[in-house]
Amino acid sequence: MVMNCDWSKPSTSGFLRPAQNAHTYLRFQDLVRTANKGRVEGGSQLAASWPRPPAYRYDILDLNSQVGNCIPLADIRIGTWVHDIECNPGQGAKLARAAGTFAKIMKEPAPQCLVRLPSGVEKLIDSRCRATIGIVSNPNHGARKLRKAGQSRWLGRRPIVRGVAMNPVDHPHGGGEGRTKGGRPSVSPWGKPTKAGFRAVVGVGKGRN
Repeated sequence: MVMNCDWSKPSTSGFLRPAQNAHTYLRFQDLVRTANKGRVEGGSQLAASWPRPPAYRYDILDLNSQVGNCIPLADIRIGTWVHDIECNPGQGAKLARAAGTFAKIMKEPAPQCLVRLPSGVEKLIDSRCRATIGIVSNPNHGARKLRKAGQSRWLGRRPIVRGVAMNPVDHPHGGGEGRTKGGRPSVSPWGKPTKAGFRAVVGVGKGRN
């Protein structure tokens, strides 16, 4: 069973209750514990003297560490691998969603939790934000090789053509003898500057009579 915790209703007990079918799971635990106790008391002295584990396996089950559980960051242990992390409580998964990616919990539970993202950046996130325990499947997604150019077209990727290789009618960098841009900075096919540091001027032309 996988839990999906409701961030707006934090748990007050020692473990998180599932958002759905919580009463069914708790009743199942009680039934298993009662049946186990009755079997020992009703059995022979030899059965009662057999070595038994310190606790029943359903009692020592750590619900906060099960892969697939979606719970708040405040209830996740340090060093746990998580994915599908929220940036704001209740917003939905925003971080570590690509195939084979995961983030790591780096700091003790606090109002803000320190998480190391797949890029290596450590980010402080609200501890009420939810995350899913585990790693996203298909880790070899980025390592696969395309067999032919047509397979790239099947994925919807169109060819990339340089502007200097086009004609003047197709791109501002096109035309000319040899490799030349026409004496102007790098621009897009529509004439917008593309290099770093360019910022569109906001409000130009407004308020003029």
